[in-house]
Amino acid sequence: MEDVSDGFEVATSEGSGAEQSPASSQGKAVGEAGDPAEKALLPEPAGTAQSEEGWDQQSPSQNSVLPDNTANGTETASMIEDNEMPRKIRPNSDETVQSENQEHFPGEVIQQDYHMPDVLTVRVQTGSNSFQEVVVKVERPTYNKPFLGGFRNVSTGVEFHNAGSQTKPKKRPDKGIQLFCRETQTVVEKNMQQQTRNTTSTQMTKTGLYVSNMTDKLLTPGKYFTAEEYHKRRLEAVIVLQKYFRRWHAVNLVQNLKEQKWLRMAWEAQEELQKKREKEEKLRREYEKKLNPKTNEDFELLYHDLELWMQEETERINRTLTGAKRKAALCALLDEETELIACIGMHKLNANVENQKNAILHFLDKCAQPRRWKAFDGKITEMDTPNSLRGKELLEIYRSINTRDIPKDERTSVLLTLKWTVKEHECKLTQEIVALIDREIDLMSREVKECNLEGLRKRICTLFLQYIKTPEFNPQVAGLIKVPQDPLKLYKNVYFCHSCEKYLAPTEFPLPANSRTIGRCRSCYRLDNEARKREAYFKYRLILEDLRKSEVDYQDDSKIVFLVQLPDMQYLIEKIWNCQSALSACSDLYNLVMVRWDKQHEWSPWNTILLTKEEADAHLKLCNLQKTYEAPFIYRIEQKHIRAKNYFAQIPAMSSFLHRSNNQSNANSYKKHSSSTLKN
Repeated sequence: MEDVSDGFEVATSEGSGAEQSPASSQGKAVGEAGDPAEKALLPEPAGTAQSEEGWDQQSPSQNSVLPDNTANGTETASMIEDNEMPRKIRPNSDETVQSENQEHFPGEVIQQDYHMPDVLTVRVQTGSNSFQEVVVKVERPTYNKPFLGGFRNVSTGVEFHNAGSQTKPKKRPDKGIQLFCRETQTVVEKNMQQQTRNTTSTQMTKTGLYVSNMTDKLLTPGKYFTAEEYHKRRLEAVIVLQKYFRRWHAVNLVQNLKEQKWLRMAWEAQEELQKKREKEEKLRREYEKKLNPKTNEDFELLYHDLELWMQEETERINRTLTGAKRKAALCALLDEETELIACIGMHKLNANVENQKNAILHFLDKCAQPRRWKAFDGKITEMDTPNSLRGKELLEIYRSINTRDIPKDERTSVLLTLKWTVKEHECKLTQEIVALIDREIDLMSREVKECNLEGLRKRICTLFLQYIKTPEFNPQVAGLIKVPQDPLKLYKNVYFCHSCEKYLAPTEFPLPANSRTIGRCRSCYRLDNEARKREAYFKYRLILEDLRKSEVDYQDDSKIVFLVQLPDMQYLIEKIWNCQSALSACSDLYNLVMVRWDKQHEWSPWNTILLTKEEADAHLKLCNLQKTYEAPFIYRIEQKHIRAKNYFAQIPAMSSFLHRSNNQSNANSYKKHSSSTLKN
């Protein structure tokens, strides 16, 4: 069953079940000279086998009827000995078994339909009177065997196909030794030059032989020098080479140092110029803020400068004048201060009007904003909703009715658009707006001057703004208005200011570190500051904002920095750190920042240090503070931290953080003590 057999298949279009011998008296192989009636067979689908006239009768062992599709499958069975001979084939299904002694006559064609089953039972003779049945399984391939050629007998029409079969090879047993590897299959080539021997000879003059000496040269020996002299000469040559190499290396080294020095000086000059420009830009912005104040911070700077000027003038008057002249000078100074305060108040009123207009436009713009969300790929998606489209429509109408110096026909068109917009909802407010619009249109038709229409137009704008802020007419403002629509919510989250006697939200009340109860609101604090202390928190606000941004970048859930308020930051900088850097004593607050003392723990008033920006960058790169800074400097910083702890321990919200920091410091000190004990 495992041998390779090559032969011919006999196939016709009619189909037959008898297997024929490849040696036919009338058929010849393709390509051989023979009967011209025989032609080469073209690739055609093979039929069933058919008997040929004149063929010899097969032996009984070879006349067993085999299935016509045996060429398309492989038979597997148990091992059969050489002296055993199969006797009988049984299909295990309802198949027809043909007699072994079937006679064949010349010219007779036997046709039958036969389909090979999947399992065959073969009866094998194992002895003289003993038989054994062997089960044979037919393995059918999943592919069609290729056409290998053949020929056709023209006389009889019989086709002969070349066929071949191959059984599965035996698997070699594993010896446990690696027989093939990459190292033995690759060759590393190496080229080497060798000097081969060359046999030469010299002919000398002797008796009977004359050799001419016309081309000979006379060599005289030079001065002989010993090995010591030779090595000394080599050493001197090496020293000369070293001198020239060291000179070349020194020149290159000095040139590199010069280039680095020039680059360093250029960088320092550029940094100095950059600092100077930044300082000038800050001074220019501060001067611009004082010249054209618009925000509360700008007016804080103005009042702070006024207070500094008052202190200087008072000190000068007290130092130079006495008696009645001193009192007269102080009265004149007080009158001048009153005039300056009135001038600042006028600027503040104008700024408030402008800021109110900008706040209204900003509020309406927020109402008209579409909904935004961030997708997984980082892109921002926007979607306009009916509420946002309504907000855009109202915003455009509000801007149109606030536009000045437009022709009458355009103004009339804007008023009519506003009229049809508000008439969608019938209420007292819309009826009043419609009445005012009709009145303005009537006055414009009567050629009334625009200066006389300013009050009417302001009333229309105010009522329309009230219309926009109503959630029933503009649903987008429901989440933006400060006063909730449900009055019951006001009782849960509202506090009373004893200074201005107003009920305000908790966000309007600042909470300093030393406060026990809710005191005055922010506006009252601001008014008291302008009247008495006149302190400017602008620089401290910049330091606090930079500190909060840096803490957010750490992403370690820092909380204490967001509990600190501006008065607390002012106390921390002025009273504890004396408004100067801990290293260089720089007192420019614009160039000072607060960073962590130990960057492994979150920022707190007892884990901070005040440095310049360059010093802060270098400080945050340190890994071991004990090795970098000296012991007196570390002791001075720790004393400042203790003072900060004593002050901020008054805040109930910081007590938990304070206890946690104490536990961490105790653990660190225990680790240091244990490590030093182990070293000793």
